[in-house]
Amino acid sequence: MKAEIVQNLLKCGVVAVIRANSYEEAAKLADCCVKGGIVGLEITFTVPGADEVIAKLAANKDAGYIVGAGTVLDVATARIAILKGAKFIVSPAFDKEVAELCNLYQIPYMPGCFTINEIVEAMKAGADVIKVFPGSSASPEYFKAVHGPLPQANLMPTGGVSIENCGQWIKAGAVAVGTGGSLTAPAKKGDYEGVVKNARDFVEAVAKARKELK
Repeated sequence: MKAEIVQNLLKCGVVAVIRANSYEEAAKLADCCVKGGIVGLEITFTVPGADEVIAKLAANKDAGYIVGAGTVLDVATARIAILKGAKFIVSPAFDKEVAELCNLYQIPYMPGCFTINEIVEAMKAGADVIKVFPGSSASPEYFKAVHGPLPQANLMPTGGVSIENCGQWIKAGAVAVGTGGSLTAPAKKGDYEGVVKNARDFVEAVAKARKELK
């Protein structure tokens, strides 16, 4: 189950980071991302009623998406998210207790790391994908450097990833990209179709980069 979730997330290659000011807005953004072809939906715990958004989305068993929880800072929040139906957990930093809980429930864990030491510690604890955060402070060259000693590390940049540069990250060895602000920006002006288009463009950019790697 755990391996299958990771496989499906990485197959799409884009994880949508959904931050919103309300339950309704988060649900609408999630719908736009799915229409655009994004499989992984990270509902952050900065969203009011985030656990209920997760529960509502997770209740749709026939959906073609995978709902996860983001901005998970502690084990209590991780457990709430998992019990509400989250199928993966994302954190801005590594937490050993959260890693252990996710292993117990066989839920993929994606902690935010930046240094080699943090990445190694997270991998030792069984983290499935390492969220390199903030991605805006790293670079595709950094991924290439990390993969020198750690070719087995599943790295995913989040923060600073755009439609224009996501192909560079994939070509540098990223297994997927996480994107929030640049994906959902049109919604701030009420343009939800723009979010659908951005989602589609992200998915296509990742697929194109992967094709060019072959």
